[in-house]
Amino acid sequence: MPSVRLQPSGLACQAAPGRDLLSAAVTSGIRVPAACRNGVCELCEARLVSGQAMNTRNQQPITVGERLMMCRTQALTDLELEIPAVMASGNYQPRKFQAKVVDVRSISHDVYRVELQLPGRRDVAFHAGQYLSVNLPDADPCYFSIASRPSATNIELHIQASPDWVSAQKVIDALTSGQDVSVELPHGKACLAAAPAKPMVLVAAGTGFAQMKSLVEYLQETGFSQPIKLFWGVRKHEDMYLRSLAQQWHDDWAPFTFLPVVGDDEDNDWGGHHDQLVRAVLATGFDWSAVEVHASGSPTMVYTLMDALLEAGLPTQAFFSDVLEYAPRG
Repeated sequence: MPSVRLQPSGLACQAAPGRDLLSAAVTSGIRVPAACRNGVCELCEARLVSGQAMNTRNQQPITVGERLMMCRTQALTDLELEIPAVMASGNYQPRKFQAKVVDVRSISHDVYRVELQLPGRRDVAFHAGQYLSVNLPDADPCYFSIASRPSATNIELHIQASPDWVSAQKVIDALTSGQDVSVELPHGKACLAAAPAKPMVLVAAGTGFAQMKSLVEYLQETGFSQPIKLFWGVRKHEDMYLRSLAQQWHDDWAPFTFLPVVGDDEDNDWGGHHDQLVRAVLATGFDWSAVEVHASGSPTMVYTLMDALLEAGLPTQAFFSDVLEYAPRG
């Protein structure tokens, strides 16, 4: 089966015989701009750098250096294409938008599910696992993981806000005011530009589940078939605000396993819960040299987990978390 590598992103996919390049890329989770899928809109235009390909419309060969439409091209050999519109993880430039608030609803004692509608949604690009900022007048930006997959019509957020959490409560007040809100996206490099070729371990604490939801729904959409395990750690049972959704993935999707970790002790000390979550991850007995790990939670949890997994054999480049970017060790 020919392989297709896209430059400058470095992303690659496999092109099954008789299948067009656009379909092959989409199946691998690579976001290629497209609208018509029949060569008219020219959004999926690329340049053939090397290899042999065929135009499916006229059955003619495409020569090296020639422009092609991925939706009407088949690979005859391994190919290298130039398509600047396809970005590697974290390389989309953040842009500001006025978002319409479609819905705000309480889904637990202190977590709200927010749905935002962005203008020209087709032109708003982000990778699964990235985050955005909500920008209120005279306030610092507030950052929240995007809980929806990149192809979703609207943007979903999970915002934890209690009366004594002033900044988050201001965001909820603004979102429920009936006015549009200013957002900037995407942010973050701990994301997926394409489905990986190895098993995945996802580790979330609290509302870190939002980032994992984006990753899981994206991987489902791509037909990901490698094992994927989600650990979700919380203080108390009621903090696991979308447990039924995670359980549904577990029941309905063969590669997926959901492993809840609930402290529910009397002191509810976060440090103890972090250790408990890390112990649960380590106890699974994975071959840590052959998996990819994504973690979302506090810096304490993330660094405790990372240190333990690196010691257990996980390669440094196989551990992903936004904490490494916004709270680097000194």
